[in-house]
Amino acid sequence: MRHLPVLLVICAALALLADISGCACDVARPETLEARECALCREAEAQPVEPPVFFLKDASPRKPQRWLMLPRTHGKGGEPLAGRTAQERLLLWTAAIEKAKSLWGNEWGLAINGSTARTQCHTHIHIGKLLKGVETGRFVVVDGPAKIPAPEDDSGLWVHPVGGKLHVHIGEEITETVLLR
Repeated sequence: MRHLPVLLVICAALALLADISGCACDVARPETLEARECALCREAEAQPVEPPVFFLKDASPRKPQRWLMLPRTHGKGGEPLAGRTAQERLLLWTAAIEKAKSLWGNEWGLAINGSTARTQCHTHIHIGKLLKGVETGRFVVVDGPAKIPAPEDDSGLWVHPVGGKLHVHIGEEITETVLLR
C-alpha cells in the first residue's frame, strides 16, 4: 500500500504525456514534425499521395500482432475523428475493416484511443485480434462502417463484428487494450 501514492503520480504523469489535445504538428513547418507525438504525421508525409490510406505494422515491440491504418491526409489540431467528413470516415473504417478481416477473419477488432490517451496526433486506427471476454454492455449496434459514430467529445471507441453487424463501444479513453498485443 505504501507504493500506491507513487503509482498514482506515475499514472497521472503518463496521462499528461499522452494528451495530444494541443497538437502542434504542422506539415507547412517541418521542424514541428520532429516532436514525438508527430511521428505518424511524418510517416504520412513520407507516403505517396495515393492511395488515400496506408497501413503500418505497430512499431512498439510490445505490440507485435498490431497494425495501424492511417489516412494520408492530415486533420486539424489533435485530429479528432469528428473533424473528418462522413465520406472520409467511411473510407477509413472500410479500409481498416478489410485489413482486419484479412488478418483475423471474424475475430478482429479496431480501436481508436481518446484524445487524452493518444500519444500520436495523426488519426490512426489500431487493428488487431479482439481479446476473448472483453465485450461489455456499453455499445451500440450498427449495420456497417457508414453508421459508426464519431464521438463529438473526441473520446475513444472500439469496434468488432457480431452476427453480421458491428458493436461500437463508445465513450472510453484507452481502447486499444481490447486487442491482442
